[in-house]
Amino acid sequence: MKNLWMSWSSGKDSAYALLKLLKNSDYRVTGIFTSVNVEYDRVAMHSTRADLLRRQADALGLPLKVVALPARCTNEIYEEKMGELIIQAKREGVSAMGFGDLFLGDIRSYRERQLAGSGIEPVFPLWGMPTSLLAEKMIDGGIGAVLTCVDPSRLMPDFAGRYFDRALLRDLPPGADPCGENGEFHTFVFSCPAFKKVIDIGVGEKVEREGFIFADVIAKQ
Repeated sequence: MKNLWMSWSSGKDSAYALLKLLKNSDYRVTGIFTSVNVEYDRVAMHSTRADLLRRQADALGLPLKVVALPARCTNEIYEEKMGELIIQAKREGVSAMGFGDLFLGDIRSYRERQLAGSGIEPVFPLWGMPTSLLAEKMIDGGIGAVLTCVDPSRLMPDFAGRYFDRALLRDLPPGADPCGENGEFHTFVFSCPAFKKVIDIGVGEKVEREGFIFADVIAKQ
């Protein structure tokens, strides 16, 4: 059995991928890792507050490895920081890393190149699943999530702050991916079968920043 760290975006894809891996006898999940913008203290793109990220890790009962990135992060800096994480993972006996990617081949290839020669196996438990079916499976499987970031060139801004449910799937415009894999939206997971407890949240202010609409998710207690 291989020790595995899960790439944890704080959103639904990584949560559902983690559920699949927890049921896979080939792997033992021993931690999650997330890149955080240190200037804003939030998960990049998902805009999840670091406090909520820590609550997710506590709910999972898994150690959280934070990859601290500057606000204006070049690819060189990103790869340097990820290289440091890979070294740490090897030191801690990790031989696999899980990712929630669905069908974007360039992203998968990039991850595979990052891990090439490291002795760490990249694992993609959701790869190739039809996203219309996958979205339904996530909802049926107990994933509770809210949209934290929306690309207004693909979706109406008022999708930000909505819950990821069947009503949302029905309201998506033609051509929008039901899982947001083309960048239509990103999510925060507050409920998951792997969580020891539901994270009580509220949706606060919505702002436009750098061409995206962000809904601020806040812990209620």
